[in-house]
Amino acid sequence: MLFCVTAFAIVVFIFISARWLAQVALEALNRRHVRGHAGAVPEAFRDVMDEPTYNKSVQYTLAKARLNQVELTWETIVLLAALFSGVLPWLWEGFVGRFGVSIWSGAAFLFASGLLLSLPGLPLDWYAQFHLEEKFGFNTMTPRLWWLDRFKGLLLSLVLGFPLLALILKLVDWTGPLWWFWAWVCVVAFQLIMSVVAPMWILPLFNKLTPLPEGSLRERLLKLAERTGFHARSIQVMDGSKRSRHSNAFFTGFKRFRKIVLFDTLVEQLGEPEVEAVLAHEIGHYQKGHIPRMLIASALMMLAGFGLLGYLAGQEWFQGAFGFSGEHLAPTLLLFSLLAGVVSFWISPLAHWWSRKFEFEADAYAADVLKESRPLVSALRKLSERNLSNLTPHPAYGAVYYSHPTLVERERALAGRNPEITTSSGQ
Repeated sequence: MLFCVTAFAIVVFIFISARWLAQVALEALNRRHVRGHAGAVPEAFRDVMDEPTYNKSVQYTLAKARLNQVELTWETIVLLAALFSGVLPWLWEGFVGRFGVSIWSGAAFLFASGLLLSLPGLPLDWYAQFHLEEKFGFNTMTPRLWWLDRFKGLLLSLVLGFPLLALILKLVDWTGPLWWFWAWVCVVAFQLIMSVVAPMWILPLFNKLTPLPEGSLRERLLKLAERTGFHARSIQVMDGSKRSRHSNAFFTGFKRFRKIVLFDTLVEQLGEPEVEAVLAHEIGHYQKGHIPRMLIASALMMLAGFGLLGYLAGQEWFQGAFGFSGEHLAPTLLLFSLLAGVVSFWISPLAHWWSRKFEFEADAYAADVLKESRPLVSALRKLSERNLSNLTPHPAYGAVYYSHPTLVERERALAGRNPEITTSSGQ
């Protein structure tokens, strides 16, 4: 047993180290690639950014890359310390000794462990918001709001997450060996319920949403929704500018609960035809069935994860490799959640390839609905310029991390559908 435990622990250590090495290598590769394009604006992007803005985007990309490397290293150190220092078994024994072995002590252990493991990352989160984002003109958040967001998130986790954890642990008593399947059913049901509840009750806890005022933009967007068969309950503007100058648009909910949400920064930065093009792109995701397909894929991956969890819960060597004794579900859940990110990193290129494919399809849908590509291309260029996007990522870095195609790739695809437009790829 000692050999098996030691062997598995070594394998876990190797996988965690390999992920860190791959992440750091990708960051270094991308930094060198971006530095190689610094200076004069490459000809392909002269219609997107002027030289000062382009070089500011390069410096922003490099600054984020340096911070990412520090974060990756720090997160790896914290993960290794949590797994191999013995602090988690010590914490578990403390909960068991104080409250006994029950679903409530197990849920409390999981909640407390998650809270403690989130604390080491707070200083870097603060630095990212109030130094890096501030330096490049994006931060509009106050320290009070930053702390308030985290306090609200903690309360929501306590109110919603804690009972869900207790339910999963209780399913072992209720359903026996197939507890993992019913746990999966409960989690999927919880996510579907939250997709309806969150836009109505949770999102307003963090942001103020107001109806889009009457006017030409509202009429344009309502006509677009009508002719595409995308019936929404309302079009609302969210005060994203109280946290950042970055912009976005999305829709939430299902059927009659569906809302179209525009960041106020998006409305300010783009003209009406461009906002319409962005919304047409989002509607494209709906009409092409991307959302249900991604939900189904996510549910199937989660089912596989719960199946593996069900197997590991009965393996004493899994917990024993990290200092736990016995076959208690709560420690297994915690260890599994900590190791899941190590595995997901290696399959992320496939997931992001699929996401980029959907983005191309949504772009094509928007161009077809609007019967031209110019408004979407103009919107993409403005958003790239305003957000100081990295226009020259290394292909390997983009394959691993990018859920959206690059500006050049999107314009090239749109130019193929509407050859009359001039793209930043030189076509």
